[in-house]
Amino acid sequence: MVTVGAGLGLRTVAAGDVAKYGGDALYTLLILTLVVLAAPRMAPARAAGTALAVSWAVELLQLTGLPAELSARSTAARLVLGSTFNAPDLFWYAVGAAAGWLVLRVSARRRPAR
Repeated sequence: MVTVGAGLGLRTVAAGDVAKYGGDALYTLLILTLVVLAAPRMAPARAAGTALAVSWAVELLQLTGLPAELSARSTAARLVLGSTFNAPDLFWYAVGAAAGWLVLRVSARRRPAR
């Protein structure tokens, strides 16, 4: 919920490239959150790598035109799959994965050992 709220807040207070590329990084953070919820014992680097791979796969899928076709019919598909390929997005997904990895590493160090 925090990541979705941050994305909506970013769109409210920012415009242009800041909103777009910040949204890309937050998209990967959301995927990372879902990965961690599904597999809480996964190592931070592997979880971040998985989120990055999913983000990149969705972006590369846009080269096929399938997401654009689905997005024309469904708002949910547009939000999840996007519609057009944009190469700089690949970098910003990596930024989001790196930020998420850092948060996971710091939080893992602060947890007491069991």
